[in-house]
Formats: sequence, C-alpha cells, structure tokens
Amino acid sequence: MTTKAEKVHLNALADLGCIVCRNIGYGFTRPEIHHIRTGVGMGQRNSHKNAIPLCHAHHRTGGHGVAYHAGRIAFEANYGREVDLLAQVNELLKVAA
Repeated sequence: MTTKAEKVHLNALADLGCIVCRNIGYGFTRPEIHHIRTGVGMGQRNSHKNAIPLCHAHHRTGGHGVAYHAGRIAFEANYGREVDLLAQVNELLKVAA
C-alpha cells in the first residue's frame, strides 16, 4: 500500500515531466514512473524514493537506444546512468520544495 508521503513524492515526480526530455530540450512530457533497477534483484521493484519520471518513449516504447526497457546499456550511453538521473531528479525536487 502506498503511503501519503509516497503519493506526494510520486506526484512531485509526475509534475517534473520526463527527465530525459527535459535534459534534451523537449520540455515537459507526461511521465510514467520508472523504479530504477540498480540495487535490486530480478523481479523486485525498488522503493518509490528510487524512481525517476520517464515518458512512455524513454521508459518502454521508444525502441533500442531510446527506451530504458528496450536496452539499458544503450539508454544509459545516450542519456546517462539511471543513478545519475535519480540524483538530478532529487536535486530538482529539493529546489521545487
């Protein structure tokens, strides 16, 4: 069950828009929440605090080199490591708070 604090955090992520689109100059695009894979085992989901906002194309539908779930290594080569994107998101959330 999602706590009130987690809901507030997830709404703040959604309000940022896709972090990759922001970084490449596309402006706001409606995001999906991507729970980073670093530090968790197969079939497990990271906590809501370890999540970044990605649009559907950068999350799952954009194909190899564009979508994280189509190929992590290519995605990270093009847009940065997900842990670095998480650090950027956390910094933006501090500024917005």
